[in-house]
Amino acid sequence: MYVFRNHTVENLFEEGVRFSGYADVSDIPLADAYIWFYQVPMVLKPEQAEAEIAGIGARLDLVGDRIPSSKPFYIFSLETLLPLRFCDTDHRVAKAMEAVNRQAEAMAERMPNIRLVDFGEFLSQHSPDSWVNWKFYFLSQMVMSPVLAPAFKKWWADRLASLTHARKKCLVLDLDNTLWGGVLGEDGMSGVRMSGDYPGNAFMNFQEGLVALAEAGVILTVCSKNNEADVRELWQKNPFLKLGPKYISAYRINWNNKADNIRELSTELNIGLDSMVFLDDSPTERELVRRLLPMVEVPDFPKRPYELMGFFSDMVEKYFRVYRLTEEDRQKTEQYRANVQRTQARQRFSDLTDFIRNLEIDIEVCRADEFNLPRIAQMTQKTNQFNLTTRRYTEADLAGKMERGDGVYAISVKDKFGDNGLTGVMTVAYEGQTAVIDGFLLSCRILGKGIEDVFLAYMLTRFYENGLKTVKAYYYPTAKNGQVADFYDRHGFRRVGVEQAADTAAVADGTVADSLTGACGTIYELDLNAPAAVADYYHIVNKL
Repeated sequence: MYVFRNHTVENLFEEGVRFSGYADVSDIPLADAYIWFYQVPMVLKPEQAEAEIAGIGARLDLVGDRIPSSKPFYIFSLETLLPLRFCDTDHRVAKAMEAVNRQAEAMAERMPNIRLVDFGEFLSQHSPDSWVNWKFYFLSQMVMSPVLAPAFKKWWADRLASLTHARKKCLVLDLDNTLWGGVLGEDGMSGVRMSGDYPGNAFMNFQEGLVALAEAGVILTVCSKNNEADVRELWQKNPFLKLGPKYISAYRINWNNKADNIRELSTELNIGLDSMVFLDDSPTERELVRRLLPMVEVPDFPKRPYELMGFFSDMVEKYFRVYRLTEEDRQKTEQYRANVQRTQARQRFSDLTDFIRNLEIDIEVCRADEFNLPRIAQMTQKTNQFNLTTRRYTEADLAGKMERGDGVYAISVKDKFGDNGLTGVMTVAYEGQTAVIDGFLLSCRILGKGIEDVFLAYMLTRFYENGLKTVKAYYYPTAKNGQVADFYDRHGFRRVGVEQAADTAAVADGTVADSLTGACGTIYELDLNAPAAVADYYHIVNKL
């Protein structure tokens, strides 16, 4: 990373980061990502601070226009570390700061590679008198106290994770003394506490927070040792319940081992155990899941109900925060509930083809644009199981590919049970008469219905109709994508060579499967001699 700055900030970033000169924007060297870390100058006269802040805005404009659109550019909000005011009605510095921050917001709306970072959030976690160590400031222009450097590094690492969509998918919830106070089987439907005075009001607020989390795209499930009939009655009749079946994608309410139940939920929803977080008030149940399912995150649940909101805040921060929500995120609860319905419907058919025909599947094929680009980037960051190369792209990366003439294609899928939204991506580079598929991935929730085969066949036909002669493709094995190891083989591609994964971007969240294949990827080719066939029970809408 390369940091533009107007003070000494080397103590705030890890080794390997490079820095501009103070207030120097004359050079923009090559880097993987860029950071704008300008703060209000430490000057005492308001008119001088106002003028220098305006200069920061001018520099930001200049740099923003010169940063490559294919590179992430993180802009920290402009804050004052010297909140000194001689007159209560003098708002010149505050207004100047607000103008620059609004300028950054406008830039982020125009340019998909820009991400805004609320530096004020970090400052609010620490006392103002700890922000600056004046000894170090006067000795070396160090803008923040070295004492805060470790806390800043951790905070920035968390922010960077949320900026790149690295969050968990699913929250698994116990019921008794977790969603409400008391034990349903002992206290009865009207005896459990989730309203009124303490502790009921604490559980009510906690449920409201979980509802907001579901509306933000987190899958909520229930895993509880209870009588299912009792829970269903509460869901139907208790007027104070905030988190009901409307927000729950799947559940296991029985007396079975909770680790086994969580495994079943993972299978039913077709998500990895490592994407799940388990909440339970019982230390015994938490320890069981930790031991048997070490890939599931199991935070310590608070002992007292009044601690729930602080716990909720910390949990969101650690596991579920993202930079931007997509439309698919907002619809995720309904999408996964519909998937459970599909699974149940599948059991009524003995023939897979009859089941797929009965689903009435619509597949819309389109190009990336300003509206779907955030979701496409999110999919490349999060999809592991059906992912042939596991290349991770930011919005800026994808925009850069399109600027170079590459193709970024996507599919949206719906059927009679509901709309799955944008759930498939293919990235293609064009080299003469050859299409090079350098990325191909599908969401796990639409697998098992042949949609991946249809997407590939449709694109092969498009390549053929556009006069291309050959298709080249890659498969890089990881710890999670073994199910697609023979995907191209099954579609008539021939193996023509191998390529070291270290020479590519095919790193699956840090887990290239060296132990499985020597970190070698397989190179495939296919001659385009005719259109590819697609079964007539798929309805394809062409939006290319």
